[in-house]
Amino acid sequence: MGKWTVRALRAVLAVVLAGTVFVQASMVWVLASGNDPEDGTMPLTTLRVITIVGMVAAQVALVCVWRLVAMVRRGTVFSHAAFRYVDGVIGAIVAVGLLWFVVTAVNAPGQREDPGVTLIMGGIGLAILGVALIVLVLRMLLAQAVARDVEAMEMQAELDEVI
Repeated sequence: MGKWTVRALRAVLAVVLAGTVFVQASMVWVLASGNDPEDGTMPLTTLRVITIVGMVAAQVALVCVWRLVAMVRRGTVFSHAAFRYVDGVIGAIVAVGLLWFVVTAVNAPGQREDPGVTLIMGGIGLAILGVALIVLVLRMLLAQAVARDVEAMEMQAELDEVI
């Protein structure tokens, strides 16, 4: 990965992380202070809490990607340590998918006249979980690459002994 690519990706990750922290702090402040501009109905407060938790999941994914980029830059991504961060990304995506289903369930009673919205939202939740499956497949590819790397190092050590 090139130096400029790493810098650009880190800049994007930093801006998104800072933005989510700002929005979270604002939402927590509104919830904690009781100065809610809305009427304080239950679904609105529930949706705000779900949004805050969803942003935490996104932040976990951002930090994991940051760490993986650092490992790529150092050339250590093909190691067992990378699995922890890939698992973190998968977990964050699954958490967001499940939170989306909760949002769909909270929103569903208001969509009785147009149930298609609920179906579309359910489809979006399935798509989010599909992304988690794609990352899981990529994790399996990483596992194969790590196994091949270990095998190559063992073969190199045997060859060095012969020579």
